[in-house]
Amino acid sequence: MDVRPDDILVMKKQHPCGSSEMLVIRSGMDFRLKCTGCGREFLVPRKKIEKSIKNIRRETEG
Repeated sequence: MDVRPDDILVMKKQHPCGSSEMLVIRSGMDFRLKCTGCGREFLVPRKKIEKSIKNIRRETEG
């Protein structure tokens, strides 16, 4: 799955704050994500996140 920093991930389940969108800060073996609702940052393993992604939004290049 092609996930890059600055992508917005739309998740299947909501964060406890009510937002279902996460900003990718860092990607690799694990992802550093930031909730767009409350601003909390957290680290999640790639395997767990890839199962719960509904959609990926990114700004077009150029």
